This record gives sequence, structure tokens and C-alpha cells, in this order.
Amino acid sequence: MAFDDFSTKDSVVIVYTGENKGKTSASVGLMCRALGNGWRVAYIQFVKHWEVGEHNFINKIMPTFEDKLTFYKGGRGFYNAGDISAKNITPAEHAHAAKKTYEFALHCAKSGSYNLVICDEINNAAHDGLLTATALEELIDRRHKNCSLCLTGRNFPQKLIPKTDIATNMTKIKHHFDNKFLANKGIDF
Repeated sequence: MAFDDFSTKDSVVIVYTGENKGKTSASVGLMCRALGNGWRVAYIQFVKHWEVGEHNFINKIMPTFEDKLTFYKGGRGFYNAGDISAKNITPAEHAHAAKKTYEFALHCAKSGSYNLVICDEINNAAHDGLLTATALEELIDRRHKNCSLCLTGRNFPQKLIPKTDIATNMTKIKHHFDNKFLANKGIDF
């Protein structure tokens, strides 16, 4: 089949999921590609409220991209995972943060103001019961026709795969965490 037989879509739904690292890294790469093409991007973080490398990077490049890049950090830490960074956060506080972050993401996706909305770790929020699979479906279905959407995090609902255009499962072959080594700054966060 020749490329002349192919067409393009006005927007796509992309999912990066799976048990291994690389989901957020892939979404940051996608953000860079979109910004490099002059797109307006909203990067919305659902879990990581502490300072991580991608947040520092985004904050440093925001002045360069002025109104092309919106960054929203709405997470309160990993839910129910023994995460020390979220030790004093109640389930109600986690749920409130997830709902507020979701409402911002839905607004951005529906607005027609963004070419790409990235919802980093939203799949975790849905899997943990802070959001529902129905909320993910609503985000996909209600986005503006010209808004591409990227959803990252473990445990993307299998029943929603037919609503995606690109779905990548990050499969672990080996990770040093299994040998009781903690995450490395600059590599894992």
C-alpha cells in the first residue's frame, strides 16, 4: 500500500500504560514534539505533587512557549501505595484533588484552545477509584474534535481500548527496583 492511500485524522487519542517506566517520559517527548510544531499544549499532572525532573523542565521552558504551554500540577501523591510523600493526605483529599484536576483537564480538552492535552497519571487515578472509567470515557468523548488527548498511567481500562487510536503498553523486562534499588533522580523522576 502506498502512502497516497493513507489519510490523516484531525486528532487522536493516545494511551501510554503498563507496569514499566517510560509512560511519563513518552508523554514529555510527545509534548516536545507538539510544541516544536507550534501546537498549544496542556500538560496536566494527576499524581506527582513533589518536584520531579519533568516539572522542573516544564517550568523552565514555559517562558519560551508563552501562551503555547499550560502546566497544571494537581496530584497529591500516589494513592494507597505507602508513598511517604502522600502519608498525611486523606482519601477524601486525594479524591478532591483528582476531581479538581479532572475538571481542569476536561475544560482544556473541550475548549478548542489546545491541540494536545496530556493527562499524566490519570489512569492511576481511575484505577485507584479517585475517578471512574466513565470519567475517562467522558474525557475522550467530549474533547474538541481538533484536540488530541494523551492519557498515561498504569491500568488503563481494557474496555476503553477501542476508543483509542494509539495504545502502548510499557512491559517490564527488567527493573532494578525488583532488586531493592530505589528510583534514581534524573532517570526515574
